[in-house]
Amino acid sequence: MYDINKVRDSFPILSRTVYGKPLVYLDNGATTQKPLCVLDAMREEYLNVNANVHRGVHWLSQQATDLHEAARETVRKFINARSANEVVFTRGTTESLNLVASSFTEGCMKEGDEVIVSTMEHHSNIVPWQLQAQRRGIVLKVIPMTEEGVLDLDAYRKLFTERTRLVSITHVSNVLGTVNPVKEMTRIAHEHGVSVMVDGAQSVPHFAVDVQELDCDFLAFSGHKVYGPTGVGVLYGKEAWLDRLPPYQGGGEMIGHVSFEKTTFERPPLKFEAGTPDYVATHGLAKALDYVSSLGMDNILSHEQDLTRYALRQLRTVEGIHIYGHSNGSGDAVISFNVGNIHPMDLGTLLDQLGIAVRTGHHCAQPLMDRLGVLGTVRASFGLYNTREEVDALVAGIKRVSVMF
Repeated sequence: MYDINKVRDSFPILSRTVYGKPLVYLDNGATTQKPLCVLDAMREEYLNVNANVHRGVHWLSQQATDLHEAARETVRKFINARSANEVVFTRGTTESLNLVASSFTEGCMKEGDEVIVSTMEHHSNIVPWQLQAQRRGIVLKVIPMTEEGVLDLDAYRKLFTERTRLVSITHVSNVLGTVNPVKEMTRIAHEHGVSVMVDGAQSVPHFAVDVQELDCDFLAFSGHKVYGPTGVGVLYGKEAWLDRLPPYQGGGEMIGHVSFEKTTFERPPLKFEAGTPDYVATHGLAKALDYVSSLGMDNILSHEQDLTRYALRQLRTVEGIHIYGHSNGSGDAVISFNVGNIHPMDLGTLLDQLGIAVRTGHHCAQPLMDRLGVLGTVRASFGLYNTREEVDALVAGIKRVSVMF
């Protein structure tokens, strides 16, 4: 059974108050809170096993290296990669996307070659490609979105040409909660001989993601969105691709041999991990993945789907509310909305005075805001520890603020 009270006990911050009100934390799409097991594991490593990894022969270094590489294996199992060599540690989804944009463009693209993205991408899956367009002359093509908030797959199929080299798409919209059919989109891309990069920042924390089943060539996610520490993330890449791509950065760790005449590089994943990694954070990430695995990703999905459906029903009782996406009542655990003519910043600020943490603004998705015809929205995003009572507090808070306007 999914014991929500026991789950919440693992997150002490949820019991604190804000402005004298119980904290209602509904900003999980931006970052999640951390369970005690993650914090305890990181503190324990700093206290007892703190030493630089890989290059030391002494006991502490070997112990730290073992924990770091065990974390890589934990990630491999969690996303069902074929090999731990396909798991590259980065600082997060943004760095993973930048890595692929830089290395893939350098190694596999020429001026005039094309990358396909979508209308609903986060800026971190738009701007890196725009930078490459400026530097190397690649072309960015955009999958349009329907009025229902889903990608137009017929239009997607028509975007492919003989110059298309990569599709880079989000698995789940961080604004609309739309779950994109990335398995089908990958199949279509592969029929054209085109590789696929998946932004899994908003999917990996909420439901089981199997990279072999998706058959994507690359996938990225962030530790801090899956109840792990900040500053650490993962880039999954098929081993053949990681072998082929040039390094993203140079320095220690990623080299085979260095001379002034020539430098050789390590094989993946170390080839893409220049410098000292945040080996304590990778250990914390592994503990976070162990934690959500112990709850069961299917149980988390079921809990969050129930909560999202309940929230949609309750929010629709608010006069003047406009909910974006979720046209058929489905979607991931995020709901974006506006209420009447209330500016989202005003609504979010006043909800904060009631102890309710939501996010307001364009959510690093300004092209999507343009498509929706708004400057920003209020966004409530749910995690494995949120409750129906917190949804009720949100709805009551919105109604209270609405009266003021």
